[in-house]
Amino acid sequence: MEQTESTVVMNVGTMDRLIRLGAAVVLFFILVRSGKVSLVSALILLASGMLASSASSGTCPLYTHLGLSTAGNDN
Repeated sequence: MEQTESTVVMNVGTMDRLIRLGAAVVLFFILVRSGKVSLVSALILLASGMLASSASSGTCPLYTHLGLSTAGNDN
C-alpha cells in the first residue's frame, strides 16, 4: 500500500486566531450562563469548539478548501 505524505499548512494568522479564540470563549460563557439545553445551544457549543480547535491548531479546514490564508508571514 502506497503512503502519501500529508502536511498540514497553517493558514490562520495570529490576529485571526485571537479573534477565533475570543469568539469561542464568549459563545461558551453565553451557553453556561443561559443554562438551557436545546438543539440551538448544542450547535453553538459545536461552533465554539470548532473555533477553539482552529485557533489552537492554526489551521482552518474551510480556508484550506477555499485556498485562503490569513497567516501571511506568521509561519
